[in-house]
Amino acid sequence: MTSETLKHHDAHAEGHEHHDAGATTVFGFWVYIMSDCVLFATLFAVFAVLGTSYAGGPTGQELFDLSFVLIETFVLLASSFTIGLATLAMHRGDKAKTQQWLLLTVILGALFVALEIYEFHHLVGIGATWQTSAFLSAYFTLVGTHGLHVTSGVIWGLVLLIQIGKKGLVATNVTRLSCLSLFWHFLHIIWICVFTIVYLTGVL
Repeated sequence: MTSETLKHHDAHAEGHEHHDAGATTVFGFWVYIMSDCVLFATLFAVFAVLGTSYAGGPTGQELFDLSFVLIETFVLLASSFTIGLATLAMHRGDKAKTQQWLLLTVILGALFVALEIYEFHHLVGIGATWQTSAFLSAYFTLVGTHGLHVTSGVIWGLVLLIQIGKKGLVATNVTRLSCLSLFWHFLHIIWICVFTIVYLTGVL
């Protein structure tokens, strides 16, 4: 066997190792997503039980501004669309487009978090704190947990932008972006549930 044949064999084997490691990482991330589903299922169950325990405090109908929440929803859905475009660009091997769409995703994610902080600040300002009633405790816990997840995704996206800038679309960064995309779509689905169960049901 010639040295060139050996090099080709080694490169082929290395490619398989990267592919297997990436597939294992994505599978492991699916397991994490499943555990997060259990966490949010528990928080939704708590909200379902305590969602009408107002203790003489304000109700969802009195507190929630559906038009504001629709803006939050639009921002998060738009970020879900842009990370999809980033993933498509990544699979085409287009580093510049991947960075552009990922940066836009991070900006939209940060905007969503800023809107959520503004909403919380507004509620606390009018005296609707998490200590006011069981309803508000469940609300702040559920929506705040989702917000913390989005914040983690924003930080993750920023770090990934730096890594792609330094090393390009290498196998490890491809796997990381695939996991981030999965995480982001998961948050988008959870928010649809939050919008429907917490805000829409609370206002109607």
